[in-house]
Amino acid sequence: MSTTTHERSDRMSKQGSTTLRSGADYIASIKEDGRSIFVDGELVRDVTTHPAFRGAVESVARLYDIASNPEERELMTYTSPSSGNPVLRCYQIPRSAQDLAARRLMSQRWAEATCGLMGRSPDHVAGFLAGFAARPEVFAQGGQQFADNVTRFYEFARENHLYSAYAIVPPQIDRSKPAHQQSDPTLYAGVVKERDDGVVLKGAQQLATGTVLADYVYLSCIHPLQPGDEAYATGVMIPMNAPGLKVYTRRSFARNVESTFDYPLSSRFDETDSLVVLDNVFVPWENVFIHRNLAVCRDQWWRTPAHAYGNHQAQVRYSTKLRFMLGLTKRINELTGNDSLPPVQVQMGELAAMATIVESMVLAQEAMATTDPDGVVWPAKTALYAVMALQSQINPKMIDIVRELSGGSMIMLPSSYRDYGNPEIAADMERYVASPGSTSKERVALMKMAWDLIGTEFAGRHQQYEKFYGGASFLIKQNMNRCYDFERAKKLVDAVIQLPERTFDLPR
Repeated sequence: MSTTTHERSDRMSKQGSTTLRSGADYIASIKEDGRSIFVDGELVRDVTTHPAFRGAVESVARLYDIASNPEERELMTYTSPSSGNPVLRCYQIPRSAQDLAARRLMSQRWAEATCGLMGRSPDHVAGFLAGFAARPEVFAQGGQQFADNVTRFYEFARENHLYSAYAIVPPQIDRSKPAHQQSDPTLYAGVVKERDDGVVLKGAQQLATGTVLADYVYLSCIHPLQPGDEAYATGVMIPMNAPGLKVYTRRSFARNVESTFDYPLSSRFDETDSLVVLDNVFVPWENVFIHRNLAVCRDQWWRTPAHAYGNHQAQVRYSTKLRFMLGLTKRINELTGNDSLPPVQVQMGELAAMATIVESMVLAQEAMATTDPDGVVWPAKTALYAVMALQSQINPKMIDIVRELSGGSMIMLPSSYRDYGNPEIAADMERYVASPGSTSKERVALMKMAWDLIGTEFAGRHQQYEKFYGGASFLIKQNMNRCYDFERAKKLVDAVIQLPERTFDLPR
């Protein structure tokens, strides 16, 4: 069995990592490390080789290989202010709009490697950690030791190129009641015991996307908490192989896939969503950011740039996904000979317009960024929440246009790659399922990719994911309402009201 996460944490916190983490390093670090992952009723001993997860593991490993490639060094890394070593740029706290743009370009490079289909890649929660560390005084409201813990863990994660996920939404049991009034006080994840050396947590948290693949999970709560909920107002970093931490994943869309030809996307990019259960999990004090503090649990998201950094990355990822969607649709139009038809061009123009709105709003977050008194740059919240508020409306409309342009041929495809291994079937496929300028296999491969993007279970999960990416759409629109400069808008109205009144002689 490989070195445990706890042992690695102790070693790395003392010395750090002088070289960038490679894909092989990443795989070795999570291989048989004792984490408790459950799928289809079984405990998974090795997520790096299990058919449900190996494709996603390989995709994450590729991200680390991209980042550690010397030719990509300037794009993917920056110089650590503490060690002088190159570290992942997603951990950079921006001090200028140029720094923010550099973070975007790093995330864009990783998003391109996953076609924008892995929403919780290692740069996502890294952005939250950078945001926390940018304003540690928010955590000091609960005691200076918690601010110190935030800074210390951020530097540890940065210096060792760690992959953190998060679980920040309580399970949907009875949303009509606050956490402390549930039928069992340990249903929602919270502190059940304090010790001299740390705290013990029990309960569950959900939508822990990517935890199967990560080194650590940040457990906290983004839902509003009420007086009486103090036990659940927590923020802790937990290594994925911590005793008592159990992860129950949804059904894997990759597990029964035999070939990347038939399922080119779900076989590679299914990052899995999970329920995290804490069965008396111990967390040492040094990994506690928030303890029984309702105000800090709320303020971590809004009084630090964490939410803005994490979602800036998310919109870079989403913009890349839309670009992939347009490229795939364009290829299909060219393949079928429809590309020059005016109705098709109109629909493609509509797709391009919506994709450009998303990309432009990402750039607007940098162009309209603000700098706080400490010199930390925040992405423009109005631009961020505007595009997030529209995401749940844009995405299904774009998917529907792709369906129209793809036509019925997308669902009438050869059953699997094996058909091309049978000479008789292959001959018929080449005759009847082909397009000018491409072989039958090339055509089918493209159409199967389109189906995997918009028609499979993997595709359905993505549509649900984008619809509720930032939570229910009304929550994002409330964020937009809070951020918009209504005072400036009202001044335009007041200026007209204050103009002198005049009367006019009208012709009879």
